[in-house]
Amino acid sequence: MKLALIGAGRIGRVHALSIAAHPEVTLAAVVDAYLEGAEALARDFDSRVRGIDEVFEDSEIDAVLIASSTATHIDYLERAAAAGKAILCEKPIALDLAASRESAARVAGSHCAMAFNRRHDPQFSALKDQLVQGRIGKLETLAITSRDPEPPPLAYVKGSGGLFRDMMIHDFDMARWLLDEPIESVHACGSCLVDPAIGDVGDVDTAVAILKTTSGRICTISNSRRAVYGYDQRIEAFGSEGMLQAQNESDTRLKFVGRQGQLEEAPRWFFLERYAEAFRRELDDFYQSWREGRAPRAGIADGVEALRLAEAANISFREGRTVRLEEV
Repeated sequence: MKLALIGAGRIGRVHALSIAAHPEVTLAAVVDAYLEGAEALARDFDSRVRGIDEVFEDSEIDAVLIASSTATHIDYLERAAAAGKAILCEKPIALDLAASRESAARVAGSHCAMAFNRRHDPQFSALKDQLVQGRIGKLETLAITSRDPEPPPLAYVKGSGGLFRDMMIHDFDMARWLLDEPIESVHACGSCLVDPAIGDVGDVDTAVAILKTTSGRICTISNSRRAVYGYDQRIEAFGSEGMLQAQNESDTRLKFVGRQGQLEEAPRWFFLERYAEAFRRELDDFYQSWREGRAPRAGIADGVEALRLAEAANISFREGRTVRLEEV
């Protein structure tokens, strides 16, 4: 696969590392409006800078990975689909749900994967497999914890679409994937407890959402923009025959036990370290699904539905009520 990377920022560089490590994927081009950044990334990964029009017009480029700013996603998605390229797109499709739905309909039929990397995490994948195998019997409750080590820059917050669309959207996708049945309602609450400046721009930095499925299963999601000990990423699935727990990752996961008690390493600091393997597996699933002509693990419909849950959470937070999904 000859792949063009659109977006040479922080997440673009993360994807470039995965591309460089894959034996069957070549970084054929780097595109970014910020030319200096594009040149630096292309130089570091033995690629070359090209214009966006060139990429879509080049028949030798098989696929594009869209890691540019959210506002550009729909345009690049649709142009890539029209050009017959396979697409791996960072979340979200857009900040607007209606626009995302319309774009998803327009690119239907193309090979399009959404970059919900957590589906590819080894622990979370194993948890999913064992749920499907029935190891804990009938799933009853799910608890997802996701806490950043520190808040993002305020400039990022202003353009992010808010915590529910930017941060919790990953957890909404995990909830859908693990619950594996329609979600009926969402109730969300949020506060600004970490940085008052985040509240000043209309966002929250601490939030909880409760999801209920059509059969009555309950999922709680807890988010915070501050965890002084590192990147806190845990899942607990409780069922009629037991419980599955996915724990934080550290460098070695070594635990010391002595007279004074137990001591474990702190979790890895941020998503770059925590999900490095997940990013590699995500790219491989994109490549293998393209080669085999099958659906990727996360498709564009999953991007729409995760954003739908984020929109329901926003309405619930603003109006202080439970929101039924049929309303959104």
